[in-house]
Amino acid sequence: MSVQEENDLEAALPWWRQRWPWLLMAGPAVAIVGCAITIVLAFQGFSDQSIVDGGIKRGLVVEKVSTQTPLSQPH
Repeated sequence: MSVQEENDLEAALPWWRQRWPWLLMAGPAVAIVGCAITIVLAFQGFSDQSIVDGGIKRGLVVEKVSTQTPLSQPH
């Protein structure tokens, strides 16, 4: 079989029978799977940790609460 015949045969195949689309789709597919695994691990391991350093959680913001008493204001 000549090179020209092999190229014609390869060009006649549908796209899912070619190797290049799968090779190009492999990178984004691996990134999506890695992202999903990262999200699952983040929610399983750290979703309900308490704040122990004197902070207050208000929504997504964690504020540090000062333990010092305010100075009395002169009248």
